[in-house]
Amino acid sequence: MDPIYVKEIIREKGAKVWTISPDVTAFQALEKMADKNIGALVVTESEDKVVGIMSERDYARKVVLRGKVSKAIRVSEIMTTDVLGVCLDNTCEDCMQLFTSKRIRHLPVVESGKLVGLVSIGDVVNKIISKQKTTLSDLEKFISGAGYGA
Repeated sequence: MDPIYVKEIIREKGAKVWTISPDVTAFQALEKMADKNIGALVVTESEDKVVGIMSERDYARKVVLRGKVSKAIRVSEIMTTDVLGVCLDNTCEDCMQLFTSKRIRHLPVVESGKLVGLVSIGDVVNKIISKQKTTLSDLEKFISGAGYGA
């Protein structure tokens, strides 16, 4: 099977990324995640400069389990700052390797230092499954002779 590139996922799902400032409260970040029905926000400063990512996992481990108050703690205090990202020319295989080896679920897509998208493990798995279904369908047509000749 031919490689599937991150640019294909971004082209299909769109480049919209929900972001948040590191200066807002964890509570405000959770409100935004709930409103957008997402599990993580890319934390940015200035024009799309990625400085971190805040996920539900960050909140659970760094606020709830430590007995902190979400309306008093800033995103900058709980976000993951060692953010791994990919570029548009990375493959789904590259992403899956990062997801599994680093135990993460979201990868910002950055080109020339600018945030241009976000891929989740769900996006990558769905794209791989879709591509496999297409390949199987094409093989079935080839084997049965459907669509070939007149």
